Amino acid sequence: MKLIQYPSRPEWAALQQRAAQQQAQDVEQRVQQIFEDVRQRGDDALVDYARQFDRADLAAAGSLRVSSEELTAAAAQVPAELQTAIRQAHANILRFHQAQIPQEELVETMPGVSCWRRAVPVQRVGLYIPGGTAPLFSTLLMLGVPAKLAGCPEIVLCTPPQTDGSVNPIILFTAQLLGITTIVKAGGAQAVAALSGGTESVPAVDKIFGPGNRYVTAAKQLATRYGVAIDMPAGPSEVLVMADATANPAFVAADLLSQAEHGPDSQVILLSDSLTILEQTKAEVERQLRELPRAEVAAQALTESRAILLRDAQQMLAFSNEYAPEHLILAVQNPEQLAEGVTNAGSVFLGHLTPEAVGDYASGTNHTLPTNGYARNYSGVSLDSFFKKITFQRLTREGLLNVGPVVEVMAEAEGLRAHARAVTLRLESLAENGE
Repeated sequence: MKLIQYPSRPEWAALQQRAAQQQAQDVEQRVQQIFEDVRQRGDDALVDYARQFDRADLAAAGSLRVSSEELTAAAAQVPAELQTAIRQAHANILRFHQAQIPQEELVETMPGVSCWRRAVPVQRVGLYIPGGTAPLFSTLLMLGVPAKLAGCPEIVLCTPPQTDGSVNPIILFTAQLLGITTIVKAGGAQAVAALSGGTESVPAVDKIFGPGNRYVTAAKQLATRYGVAIDMPAGPSEVLVMADATANPAFVAADLLSQAEHGPDSQVILLSDSLTILEQTKAEVERQLRELPRAEVAAQALTESRAILLRDAQQMLAFSNEYAPEHLILAVQNPEQLAEGVTNAGSVFLGHLTPEAVGDYASGTNHTLPTNGYARNYSGVSLDSFFKKITFQRLTREGLLNVGPVVEVMAEAEGLRAHARAVTLRLESLAENGE
């Protein structure tokens, strides 16, 4: 990690830069080609891409869909201890998201004018869950729980096949726990293309959720051109830690590495008003790094990471709000007080005993969060992400008499005569009928 001491305010912008996104033109062109191919050839294209990218022969398997037998058999392959952990995480995530269920409330804005808003679930949602060396079954919990809780009628899960044509059993166990049965053996940009337009085996959806590599990210952005919504703009994972003199360097180092091991383009930022804490944490990072199975990946991420010495907690807070981190850890003596000033962050972790990893797995909050500075204007995935809000209104005779003249005056002022007439005709009808 690069150590920077007391940078001036004008220097902050350069220190807040993320690593350049390698969203090269060739990636976008390749994704466009995949979209066109999937739209033209459907399942055949998905089978070919599975052979090319996943080294899986799905033609021999006979179907892109996971069978009920495969789904049932998955539980026997998942260790009991892990099953118990997943069930507990599921319960915590469910409990937190249940508290977000919207309440429909009728508001009378004038006598006889009633307005209300109803939350209606997105009818068809697609969940993309990466496989490969790190199958993200935890992300399936984060997306599947609110999707089911919102009551989305159709949930389609896409995840890459393993080389033998099967799907990771932990992902299947989690899907079974959630009650998701439409599971497609497809990964990468081709899965997003299938979800956006549909194939013989993949239903088209209205909104796509889930993380992925730069090809998946480009595919999700392309899907929006076809009228399909996405959860949020995606980017590499990141964490910013504010640590004062009371912080434990070993804890802080572990938190930094827990994000660095996500991928070589992840970014970690450490802020402190104590040079001792910065130096001790850097030493701990180097020590703990050697013990990690994904040390090579984490080491690459650390090349674009920074440890910055600032003058006080208020400077740290100002820097963080400008950076707008995906994850923010307040490893300070009075985290609740400092948290009051947080305006831009995806999710915040307070105190020395709250590692970011608990939010990734089991505290209950959602770990699908805005990255790359989008925390300035996006929230993380929540129950609301799976709803549309539709407004309703109803007028009685009294209501039309009250609000009608207001609309007539305003519509005439804007030169929209038909708007005014829609009210005037009704008012005249009431007058003619003596109502």
